[in-house]
Amino acid sequence: MTVTIFDKIISKEIPSDIIYEDDQYLAFSDINPQAPVHILIIPKKRIPTINDLESSDGKTIGEMILIAKNIAKNKQIDKDGYRLVFNCNAHGGQSVFHIHLHLLGGRQLNWPPG
Repeated sequence: MTVTIFDKIISKEIPSDIIYEDDQYLAFSDINPQAPVHILIIPKKRIPTINDLESSDGKTIGEMILIAKNIAKNKQIDKDGYRLVFNCNAHGGQSVFHIHLHLLGGRQLNWPPG
């Protein structure tokens, strides 16, 4: 498997603004934010796309969402609201092939995005 930028962030080869870290997950500020709060939550276990999830990865996705919820509360965007987004493959907007959950908030988010 090709090393991704997220692998380098996990191994601390590339510095990042880490918001949360434990043995299994890492959350950090997006380098190209689309909202005042734009944080990526990733598992340290490499799963390339949502299509690669196994039934045993259900807990991983659930934990990522709970981490996002807690960060939203810490960033004080939980009351006004926020968006959680997974992108899958190129047409879905995925550019790094290591699943990641986008937490966006801090302003009114319109639909459709963009």
